[in-house]
Amino acid sequence: MKTKPTTQKSAPPKVKPTEAKSDTFVLRLYVAGQTPKSVAAFVNLKKICEEHLSGRYKIEVIDLIEKPQLAAGDQILAIPTLVRKLPEPVRKIIGDLSNTERVLIGLDLLPRE
Repeated sequence: MKTKPTTQKSAPPKVKPTEAKSDTFVLRLYVAGQTPKSVAAFVNLKKICEEHLSGRYKIEVIDLIEKPQLAAGDQILAIPTLVRKLPEPVRKIIGDLSNTERVLIGLDLLPRE
């Protein structure tokens, strides 16, 4: 008596929601040239990201001297300005980002008091 080989149909693997997209911070830093404040803002932002978002961030620096038309999209009124595009909601932080606690609260990495 021959038996047919049994093939079990396995259930499709359960797909976890992609945490990478929701956990990835997309940050835009608006500056105007290589001024001391602009350079300080970038250095401070990079340091904060490395310490608190290691591997989970993307920084885009937009120089408004080169591309002033990009200021309107995020309604930039002062520089330097950091805009957190993702995760939503969009957040803005103005200044050289030297106050680490303020930046972490602005990025929702620390609870507001």
